[in-house]
Amino acid sequence: MTSVPADLRELVDGLKSEVAALHNELPRNGLVVWTAGNVSARVPGADLLVIKPSGVSYDDLSPEAMVVCDFDGNLVEGTRSPSSDTAAHAYVYKNMPEIGGVVHTHSDYATAWAARREPIPCVLTMMADEFGGDIPVGPFALIGDDSIGRGIVETLSHSRSRAVLMANHGPFTIGKDARDAVKAAVMVEDVARTVHFSRQLGEPVPIAAADIDRLFDRYQNVYGQGSTR
Repeated sequence: MTSVPADLRELVDGLKSEVAALHNELPRNGLVVWTAGNVSARVPGADLLVIKPSGVSYDDLSPEAMVVCDFDGNLVEGTRSPSSDTAAHAYVYKNMPEIGGVVHTHSDYATAWAARREPIPCVLTMMADEFGGDIPVGPFALIGDDSIGRGIVETLSHSRSRAVLMANHGPFTIGKDARDAVKAAVMVEDVARTVHFSRQLGEPVPIAAADIDRLFDRYQNVYGQGSTR
């Protein structure tokens, strides 16, 4: 096992604190049960990521409990085995250099869409704002290697969405940093639930592609205070 370079020590410790705190948002927003789900963050300037350990209670996820891995999924720092989804996260970071955070949950409604292998259609302005269109479905892949990561990258490379529903598994989200990816995880569950409710009343009406483009551009480039969305 290698170690974290001394010049990155302060940065890595800060990311451990941030990632530990962001894990609290998953149960708080009803996105996970038991020990399922994970948040990771890229370490800028190095091929490293910070992620939760495998099978540890959310109540025990302190900064000290976080582990650091390289982009081959090898443990670099920590006393516990990393999350079983580490290879998927690492593959995303290796192949999508603009991405700074990855989140995986088994949130109820988004996972129900994944079980049907059905994209969530863009029928809400909030979906156009956040995801720029439909939320796509990725291929079925088994846990244990980078197969899930390959599916995430292949699917999202052809979409503006920051979320993908991995078939028969659940949602993965990406973001410019870990907090942005957590926000996407919260939002994908919210729209999955709302569109499900809408379908109980009838067939939802899709938003026209040109209007989706305008909504996405406004939200990404105009909405909010400065660069904060």
